[in-house]
Order: sequence, then C-alpha cells, then structure tokens
Amino acid sequence: MGPVGAVVFPPQEFFTDQLWSTLPRSWQEALDGLNPPQLAALLLGMPAEGDVVRYRSVWPLTLLALKSTASALAFTRTPGFQTPSEFLENPSQSSRLTAPFRKHVRPKKQHEIRRLGELVKKLSDLTGCTQVVDVGSGQGHLSRFMSLGLGLKVKSIEGDRRLVERARRLDRELLHALEKEQRRKPQVAPTGPRRSPQHVVRWVEPAALCDELLLPLEHSPRGGARLLLTGLHACGDLSVTLLRHFCCCPEVVALASVGCCYMKLSDPGGYPLSQWVAALPGCELSYRLREGACHALEEYAERLQRAGPGLRTHCYRAALETVIRRAQPTLRRPGVQGIPRVHELKIEEYVQRGLQRVGLDPQLPLNLAALRAQQAQENRVVAFFSLALLLAPLVETLILLDRLLHLQEQGFHAELLPIFSPELSPRNLALVATKRPLGQAFSVLETEDG
Repeated sequence: MGPVGAVVFPPQEFFTDQLWSTLPRSWQEALDGLNPPQLAALLLGMPAEGDVVRYRSVWPLTLLALKSTASALAFTRTPGFQTPSEFLENPSQSSRLTAPFRKHVRPKKQHEIRRLGELVKKLSDLTGCTQVVDVGSGQGHLSRFMSLGLGLKVKSIEGDRRLVERARRLDRELLHALEKEQRRKPQVAPTGPRRSPQHVVRWVEPAALCDELLLPLEHSPRGGARLLLTGLHACGDLSVTLLRHFCCCPEVVALASVGCCYMKLSDPGGYPLSQWVAALPGCELSYRLREGACHALEEYAERLQRAGPGLRTHCYRAALETVIRRAQPTLRRPGVQGIPRVHELKIEEYVQRGLQRVGLDPQLPLNLAALRAQQAQENRVVAFFSLALLLAPLVETLILLDRLLHLQEQGFHAELLPIFSPELSPRNLALVATKRPLGQAFSVLETEDG
C-alpha cells in the first residue's frame, strides 16, 4: 500500500515502531520542522496568511498528490447553511432551541438534535410516516425534541436501563417546564401535542431483526404502520442494523441515520455491504483506518492553528508507549484515561502518571535522556498525526458510500447529506433513504428552518 499504509491512528507507536522512518525521505524533508500553524495551512488546507502559507521547499509530487486526492475524493462535509450562527449570541446556548430543550444538553448535542430532528420531521411529512423509531436513544434528548418539540409520535429504544430511567425523568421534567412556560405565556401556542416518547429497554442485535422496533405505538385507521428509523451517532454495527431493517421490513419506509465508531463494525458483516465494493480487490479497511475515520479533522486543524501546548499529548503518549512495552511487552496500546493539564507536566511526570493509569509501577526507573530525545521530536509526532488525519474524511467516505451503494443496488433512493457543522459535530453526514422517489425534495431536507 506504499507510504499511506504506514499511517496509523493515533500515532502511539511513533517511537516503538519508528514510524517517522517509514515515510519516504522526501516526505520527511518536506514535513520536518513545520510548526502546527504551517501544518494546518499547507497539509490540511486551513486558511492562513503571511509566511504560514509559504512552502520552504518544493514538496514531492507524491505528497502533493495524496493531499489533492484525499480532498477531491472525500465527500463534502460542508453543510449548506451558515454555522454556527445559532451560537453567535451565546456559545453555550442554541438560539434555535427554547430554554426547556437546552437544559441538561451540551451545545454540540443541542445542534445535533435540532438539525436531525428537523430533518426527520420533514422526511416524515414527505413520506407519510406514522411513527418515528429512535434506536440507541441514550438519555432521549433527540426523542424528546422530536416528540415534545416537533409533535412526532416517537418510540425510543435503548439497551441500557439506567439511561432509559434517566430519559423518563427528563421527560417528566421537560413536560413540567413546558406546562409552566405555557401558563406564563398563554398567547404562545405549543408547537405540537404534549406527547412524550415511549421508551423501551431493549438491545437491538446486529444479526437479527428486532420485533419491538417494528411494533406500532397505536393502530392507524389508514392501515399498517409506516415507520421512519433514525439513529444519532448509532455506534458500530447499530447503524448497519438500521439499514438491514430498512431493507427487509415493509413497515419501514424511511431512514435517517448518522453513524459513528466505524472501528466497531463487525468483520465481516459491517463492511463492505454493497456488492460493488465487495468485488473490488483490496477493498478491506483495517481496524486502524476505520478508527482513524472517527477523528475530527476540522477540530484538530483549528488546534494546530492555535498551536496550543495541548498538542504535546501525542508525543508524551508515544513516549509512554515505549516505557509500557519495555516494562510489559505484551501490553500494547492500553487505554490511558485523560491526564489533566498535560502541558504543565514534565515528560517524566506524565509517564509516571500514565504507568499508574494502566496498572504498572509508577516508580519504574526511567531513561530520562531517551525521554528528552523523544520530547525533542514533538513536531514530528504532530506532523505524522496530521498526515494521518488527512485520510480520515476519505476513509469515512468509503464506508458511507458503500452503504449508499448497498441501498441503491436494492432499488431504494438514498443520499448522504452534511447536516451538522463539522466543527461542532465531526460525524456530520446523514444517510437518508426512502422506498419511493422524492426527487428534488431531498434538497429540502438539509435546509435551515426559518
């Protein structure tokens, strides 16, 4: 696979596997010594001014070709609306949601539930759905907005009983707040009927159809239920399971799914899904590439522009990996819970805390000279990670286009729509599908409501 195959996410093995030396010498010379703002502008394409955008030397054609190809082939992630306009007045409160719907909800989630909820409402109206099923609903923020804010009939399915119990408490709290607001402002008509979502505790298995998912909340006088399935960042196989229900079940007439955690897809079974991609030689995507597709290029590019000391974490974590493997060779890439204020720590202090986090003796003797030498390569580690992130949108495009082709091969109508601001929500592409043509109506789905 050439030099691209050497790129891994994240570069925890930068020192243990000598990853810098796996790059072509010409790439090393082009990237070596670039500071973070230069990497953001020259490699990741962020706007910049002055000396930042000047190349110190002619870059090798192979590196320029990779940069151009990754950008050209990746699906556009820029939504067709100004973002994040809803947070101009207050960065923590969406101006497009009323106060009761913002409570207990972080700005990122406020943006997500509003955008996906409004898309689902339009799609429901266009397809004549009688019920929305929110799968993997968590604490029910999306379900609450769709039901109590937009007037949809919603069933939410979540496997974690604790999350469902909290969702029901938040339902009651929101209903009380809306009723209180209505008494205070009786001239303001409610946006929809006061119908809470129906919460169901149920694990949806990847390999089997879920009867509960297909049961209607109530019988329609016009005949059988017409269901719309949705999932906000449905993790791993769950997003594939939604596709399977859409394809196999006549009751399901529409789908609006935003996937996440591609590294958790079953192999085989989760990718590839389409016959076309499956027939391509070398179509497999390694765990590390799928993991990389979940990283946030736009957010990281902004961090590079700011050149904050927090970028040091990559180098420190890679140095910690060398100490871990020397102490216990069979322990590789263990999860290290976030160590606060990394930029204020000396590298040996970080390593000691990291050893404790992974269950090793924090008082192990350390080679301070080796750690200092590794710290001196901080910019190389950041450059390598930036190179890896260049591929993240392209890998995500491969996964999502495979799903799109899978639906189209079966005669369904589907599109990928960037519905979230990628700066707020990196997994921002919604797979929208229907069983009858919508034509130009698809373009209405991603527009902003007035």
